Amino acid sequence: MSPDLDPSTVVVHAGRPARVPDAPLGESPVFSSTYIAGGNRGYGRFDNDAWAALETTLGQLEGGRGLTFASGMAAAAAVIDLVPVGGRVVAPAHAYSGVLALLDQQAATGRLTVERVDIADNDAVAAAVAGADMLWIESPTNPAMEVADLPAICAAAHAAGATAVVDNTFATPLLQQPLSLGADIVMHSATKFIAGHSDVLLGAVITADDSLWTALELRRRSLGAIPGPMEAWLALRGLRTLALRLDRAQSNAAFLATRLLDHPRVSRVRYPGLPDDPGHSRAAAQMSGFGAILSIELGGDAEGAQRVCESTSLWVHATSLGGVESMLERRRRWAIEVPTIPDDLIRLSVGIEHPDDLWNDLSEALKA
Repeated sequence: MSPDLDPSTVVVHAGRPARVPDAPLGESPVFSSTYIAGGNRGYGRFDNDAWAALETTLGQLEGGRGLTFASGMAAAAAVIDLVPVGGRVVAPAHAYSGVLALLDQQAATGRLTVERVDIADNDAVAAAVAGADMLWIESPTNPAMEVADLPAICAAAHAAGATAVVDNTFATPLLQQPLSLGADIVMHSATKFIAGHSDVLLGAVITADDSLWTALELRRRSLGAIPGPMEAWLALRGLRTLALRLDRAQSNAAFLATRLLDHPRVSRVRYPGLPDDPGHSRAAAQMSGFGAILSIELGGDAEGAQRVCESTSLWVHATSLGGVESMLERRRRWAIEVPTIPDDLIRLSVGIEHPDDLWNDLSEALKA
């Protein structure tokens, strides 16, 4: 598609079938494990029409070639598998707990070593990445909402000979394109904003490096971490409305963050859209919006934070994010969550409901 098109247009039109008479407007899921010999497809574990359409769309949004996986963790595992045995990974001190747990598991077996670093501290990242094989980045981080200086730390990774990987799940391709900022690989838990309706498990990676794409495709093919055709089709259908969903959810998040700043029960609001947030200037420089995720702290009251999560009627107490419905969770209720995440921190994934209804429900829970 034309490079002059806005991403909100690309997300609607990319990856569709050719416009010929009587062709369908959109790609359909193909339910077949087997294909007639003589072509390039070969076998159902290698390719699928629904995957291809979704991968084309994500690739055009991020500026590379896409690959879809059975889940976000499957995508992350394939990327981490690129690190040679005995290699070293530099990872954020705060990031998605599933990825950090996977890195710790692999470190415990001796397959690789891991160094945690404050991903928002450029000097600390540059020092840590010397001699590393991979720099794993989240920005904004989950659930601490720290913002990394992507151009600076990707450049530091390259100077050290390391592969720079960015988990772009929170920002989505509409708000941030890490490949254009120096990353080698972008990954998504497409379960979240991309699919957007809390009904699909899916992961994706995108890279502009053909050798990296080939290595990742081989891992998907060999390990069998493939998405089902229905899941890929549902994610693509959800992706078509990402611009609309994200616009409303982001507006709601900004509204709530501002209101929460003045709430007497809230001691801290973590949201890069707030002018006083530590990551605001970086986010404004490298993102086209501040996203729909924020975190709040309740002055050390972990029990109160848990009661808030259990007292809402509209907000859903659940372990996920990026859906049309608003969700909240005290992240330290999970044993694998990083212990430096405050015990009273609540992560809020803001949906597309009316902002006043969301505020009234949340403020009542905070009072209780």
